[in-house]
Amino acid sequence: MSSALVGCIIGVAISGELSDRLGRKKPLLLAAFLFLLSALGCAFMPTLTGIIAARMIGGIGIGLASNVVPLYISEIAPARIRGRLVTYYQLAVTLGILVAYLTNSALLNYALAHSGNITGFMHSIFVSEAWRGMFGVGLLPALLFLLGLMLVPESPRWLIQQQRLQEATAILNRINNPIEAQASLQQAKQAGQEARISYSALLAPQWRKALIIGILLPLFSQFSGINAIIYYGPSILNNAGISLSNSLMSQIIFGGANMLFTLIAIWKVDSLGRRPLYIAGTAGATVSLLATGFCFFAGATTGMALLVCVLAFLASFAFSIGPLKFVVATEIFPAAIRGRAMAISIMVMWIADTIVGQLTPIMLKSIGTAATFWVFAVFCLIALITVYKLLPETKGKTLEQIEKDWKDQVVLH
Repeated sequence: MSSALVGCIIGVAISGELSDRLGRKKPLLLAAFLFLLSALGCAFMPTLTGIIAARMIGGIGIGLASNVVPLYISEIAPARIRGRLVTYYQLAVTLGILVAYLTNSALLNYALAHSGNITGFMHSIFVSEAWRGMFGVGLLPALLFLLGLMLVPESPRWLIQQQRLQEATAILNRINNPIEAQASLQQAKQAGQEARISYSALLAPQWRKALIIGILLPLFSQFSGINAIIYYGPSILNNAGISLSNSLMSQIIFGGANMLFTLIAIWKVDSLGRRPLYIAGTAGATVSLLATGFCFFAGATTGMALLVCVLAFLASFAFSIGPLKFVVATEIFPAAIRGRAMAISIMVMWIADTIVGQLTPIMLKSIGTAATFWVFAVFCLIALITVYKLLPETKGKTLEQIEKDWKDQVVLH
């Protein structure tokens, strides 16, 4: 688990520089190639060291994609539906988690049913070491990703930054109506005239608030406890007295709920806006985590109460904290450093993910399950206060308008 997360941190660390220098498409092609290598390595490497190396390679690909994909989507999306399109990224993540649960379960059942019917190479991959098959099926989405990237254009906003206006105009005309395309081109040209700036520019008064938001939202998203449920859900439920087979089924239910409730964000993010969804979601997550902790504290872990509380948390997370951190991060940074600033934001997410992955089993053992969920509830409460105090509304605005708003705030003050 940790080897992939280390790779994610490395991938994010290099993603900003790569995407600002080479464009958005080339790092995504590299990520797709790394996914292929990782799936092949995990399926066929004979040694543990080789498998760990393959996992790290896959993690680097995930780190690259986790930054560049939402960044790319935000830059090609019309302002009126940008939130919805970036949220599709989170929907795809939750769909991938659910498919992984289902394919792993199917492969495990296949291995148990065919333990004596298959010999040789296939027996090794799909029966005696069925986990290799679980990694190996990653070849399919990796290939689809690689082939799909052949059909997508470069980001027009990055092309404008590079003064490749003719290519940018052609792409904008393809993805927008002519009036929107012309407006986007003019605004992006004005923003694109700014010279490449350094990381220290993010500490300037006009960008400082954006940097704080870009760091805190992904930090709180991981310390909300979502990945504790994803990683350790079966163990938590099993320790609560629910049988392992039922806890694995509960995990599939959790994965399905996480995906379905993301649809609420897709439905409402561009009409209600980012701020109302974030405030409602963090408030709901705080209450549901407190209730989940109380279920464990009171020993009410065998009925529907615990499942309802966890599902309520997943619902709150899925329509707000989960997808909106990506939406906000793609919108709030200036064009001249957007790729590198996004990399900082997403790197915080992966580092926090690693910390939570390491601390959760320690916390479960030392302070107990109830207190662990209450700790996560405190972080959700802090996130609620942070969003209420700091987060501006960005729905319906172009990226250039949002950039201008930050600058105007400094002038007004």
